[in-house]
Amino acid sequence: MPDFDDDYGFETLAIRAGQVRTNEGEQSEPIFPTSSYIFSSAAEAAAVFAGEQEGNIYSRFTNPTVRTFEQRLARLEGAESCVATASGMSAILATCMGILKSGDHIVSSRSIFGSTTGLFNNYLAKFGIATSFVDLVDMNSWKEAIRPQTRLLFMETPSNPLTEIADIALLADLAHQNGCLLAVDNCFCTPALQQPVLLGADIVIHSATKYLDGQGRCVGGAVVGSNEIVGKQVFDVLRTAGPSMSPFNAWVFLKGLETLSLRMRAHSDNALALARWLEQQSAVKRVYYPGLESHAQHSLAKSQQSGFGGLLSFELDGGQDAGWKLIDATRMISITANLGDTKSTITHPATTTHGRLSEDQRAQANITDDLVRVAVGLEDIEDLKADLARGMS
Repeated sequence: MPDFDDDYGFETLAIRAGQVRTNEGEQSEPIFPTSSYIFSSAAEAAAVFAGEQEGNIYSRFTNPTVRTFEQRLARLEGAESCVATASGMSAILATCMGILKSGDHIVSSRSIFGSTTGLFNNYLAKFGIATSFVDLVDMNSWKEAIRPQTRLLFMETPSNPLTEIADIALLADLAHQNGCLLAVDNCFCTPALQQPVLLGADIVIHSATKYLDGQGRCVGGAVVGSNEIVGKQVFDVLRTAGPSMSPFNAWVFLKGLETLSLRMRAHSDNALALARWLEQQSAVKRVYYPGLESHAQHSLAKSQQSGFGGLLSFELDGGQDAGWKLIDATRMISITANLGDTKSTITHPATTTHGRLSEDQRAQANITDDLVRVAVGLEDIEDLKADLARGMS
């Protein structure tokens, strides 16, 4: 195979990086559905277990198919190392377990996935790890929340569902000035549109379930970063605790990566066209999409992203009733809280993705009852407009 440390383009790396062909000479990457591996001798087994020699031990933490996915995603993010996990949430948990201890402190954006908020508040707190939540785009709130015990700054950008954009480079500088690490959930842009490591972030989190797969087939996650932080500290959690990605899922995600750049450009084009159409509808009060000139961080999004992604949301006149009416009137768009598929999806965040947050927490995150989120897929744009128009009369 070619040396993919050379200067290959993104699309080439997405198709070729990490593959090691077997003696069978296969064109497509194989799946290794095995739990364990055979050693040629007791001495070899001892050397591999001791880390003195590279080799597979047990598929909980060493599997050739999973390793190919990890190496390919790391190259796409411009990072040294990647650890694949069973889900996006297990990627966040493994990261926190690997780099934090009791008494440490997290500063997190308030505009994150509801389950991530629950993980920080309900579970990490049990083990003495405190979290302060701040406004994603307010740099002063980040600065004021940092304590001597702070070890991690955590955020999603763009955020879900309001698509707010944080300045990754500025937050990376702030983190490093205070001896902290910056973790960025890059689920909604993927490395095809944004590479946080190249902007200074230490850790990149993925729910591979979303756009990395692209067709809603499997659940998985990934942590990307340096050899020391991800390749050692996070990997040691995976090796011991075992939130592992299955070989079959890794193979599916590999196939997704091959078309990632094409799909993300198409998602972005469709979403921008739909956002502009929504701005013209009398029933719509406000549209949240970073590709719109009306978006508060439009210029920042243009500077740190190569595209604006497939996620948008909008507010309707009429509160929850209007939102539910619009959702129920659709005939084609899928009513589901998942996203990242070729199929467009629609949901009401206040009662689904953020439904487990308190009313006060939703208010602080600006998740209103009249907000509807659409993850724009790859269908014909005129069909998407027509489907949404049914519920706007």
